[in-house]
Parts: sequence; C-alpha cells; structure tokens
Amino acid sequence: MDVIQEAFVQRLGEQGITIDEKQLNQFENYYKILVEWNEKMNLTGITERDQVYTKHFYDSVSLAFFVDMKKVATVADIGSGAGFPGIPLKICFPHLRLTIVDSLNKRINFLKHVADTLGLTEVELIHGRAEEVARKKGYRDSFDVVTARAVARMAVLNEFCLPFVKVGGQFAAMKGSDPSDEVKEAGRSLKELKGALSKVHSFSLPVEESDRHIVVIDKKGATPAKYPRKPGTASKLPLI
Repeated sequence: MDVIQEAFVQRLGEQGITIDEKQLNQFENYYKILVEWNEKMNLTGITERDQVYTKHFYDSVSLAFFVDMKKVATVADIGSGAGFPGIPLKICFPHLRLTIVDSLNKRINFLKHVADTLGLTEVELIHGRAEEVARKKGYRDSFDVVTARAVARMAVLNEFCLPFVKVGGQFAAMKGSDPSDEVKEAGRSLKELKGALSKVHSFSLPVEESDRHIVVIDKKGATPAKYPRKPGTASKLPLI
C-alpha cells in the first residue's frame, strides 16, 4: 500500500467504511483501466492518480456517509459516465445489486470491461435513455436508492431519476456547488413526481476542500403514468 492508498483507506475509515486488500486492488485496477481507456475515448478530464482517488473514488463513496448502504439492496446509477458513483459504491459494498443506465454505448462497453476485470457480479449495464428505461417493468418504481452525479439541474434530474425509485426509497443527487436555488426551482417537479425533499448534506472533499452537496429525496408515491415524458422533453421543458 502506498501513500495515496493509505490516505484513501484512512479517510474512508474515518467515515466508518473499511475496505480490505481485495477491494483496494479493485480500486487500483479500476484506476488503471480508466487511464488506459481514457486515451481512446473521453471518460474523464482527471487522470492524475491522487486526484482520481479523491475526486472520483472518495467523492463517489461519499454517498454512503449519508445513506446507510448496508440497509440498501438495489442501486441504480443514472447517466453514470465512467461509472461514478456506481462502481466505487459496488466495490465498497459488494452486496449491492447495481444497475447503471447510460445513453452512450461506448461507455457501457467500458463499464462491462471494468466489471469483468474487477470480478464484480450483480452489475447490470443498460445502454439507453433514462426516460425510456424508466418506463419498463422491473425498473419503474423498483430501486431502493437511485443516484446521479452532476448530470443536470434538479428539476430535470428528478424526472430522469425519481421514476426508478420504489415507493419508500430515495433519490440522492450528488452535486458540487450549493444547490439551494436548484432545489427551490425543483419544487413543482417533486410534487408532480411524488418526491419530497428529505435533506441536503454538505461536506468538503479532503485536501483541496472543494464543496460537495448531496440532495436526498424521499419517494412518497408511485410515478404518475405520464412521467417520464419523451426523451429530451425534460431538458427542454423542465417542470418548473
């Protein structure tokens, strides 16, 4: 274990999350695959090893500081990109049944390679638009926790993500800068999509201390039949 890994393990430990050697190796292999594939396709602008461990891995796992993953069985990561936060959460909590939805097939192929190489089981990777997948049986109103990391404004994200959450489950939006205005603007979408704001958690990333916020929303009722609307509609005509 080198300095970067030691710091990573220690910081997770401070939040009550322990990982063993196998899990640490999975993170290291994930890093190597990310950098290798990033030369062929645009996955991330962050490739320095210490930065990846902090800004991608630690940042992804931070969801578990505020949502008790030990009590969660199923997670959906919508618009996951290079696998954040889904894959780091799956590495730390191997019991999770993880579903990742992404609209770009190249990214899904990358994630398949990651899951195979790391030996991750019970990971379902779906190439598709969130608005279409959320209408399918087995996905609609189905997941304990649904998450998205820096994908869109809350009013739009709610329509992408809340339809996947089961009644009594939670949607957690992972944000950088203060989302207060977005949360206010999203009032109508929450009402329409049967969501209610639970809490906005704030913290800083280690070392560089950039702000992070996690907006947790409770799903109060089944998704009304008209949502989500056709692909592209939520972005053009958000529920505000």
